[in-house]
Amino acid sequence: MNGLDAVSQLSGNAETCGDFVKIGIVTVSDRASRGDYDDEGGPAIFEFFREAIASPIEVHYVCVADEISLIESELIRLSDDVGCSIIVTTGGTGPAVRDVTPEATATVCERILDGFGEQMRAISLRYVPTAILSRQLGGTRGECLIFNLPGRPKAIRETIDEIWQAVPYCVDLLGGPYIDMVDSVCTAFRPKSARRR
Repeated sequence: MNGLDAVSQLSGNAETCGDFVKIGIVTVSDRASRGDYDDEGGPAIFEFFREAIASPIEVHYVCVADEISLIESELIRLSDDVGCSIIVTTGGTGPAVRDVTPEATATVCERILDGFGEQMRAISLRYVPTAILSRQLGGTRGECLIFNLPGRPKAIRETIDEIWQAVPYCVDLLGGPYIDMVDSVCTAFRPKSARRR
């Protein structure tokens, strides 16, 4: 049980200047995928989208076991078949043997954006010394941005609130839709020449 539908629509703000965008959420957890406990990471990411994104969005959600082939196939499906402009994963980024999300992400990405992992670890180090154990990364596959978040809801919000400031402009640079934000929650950084408002 996870509390999220496979596909959810968020209408955004009526006065938005943003375009419609598809975003994927991939929760990676053996136990959550078996139903041993409720996924909390996916809903935490969804809640951020609901609060922070002014554009209309379609969110595609899936929860998979910590198996590299499953993770890779879902990332490819969401990027290539569904057409997501962004895919955010949660879970499976630590040093444990079953933590293989970064390997799957690196395999499907054509280019790695090192700044994502560097900044997420820097943010998390403000709260816990074990942030150095995280192997999160970000990268691109075609016009899709893919990046890994931590698994715990508190850590997700600590990182996504800051990381996301760079995400809309990255999507612009990849040729994707213009993502408008709710500035009181998360302001997207764009050069003046790239802003619609």
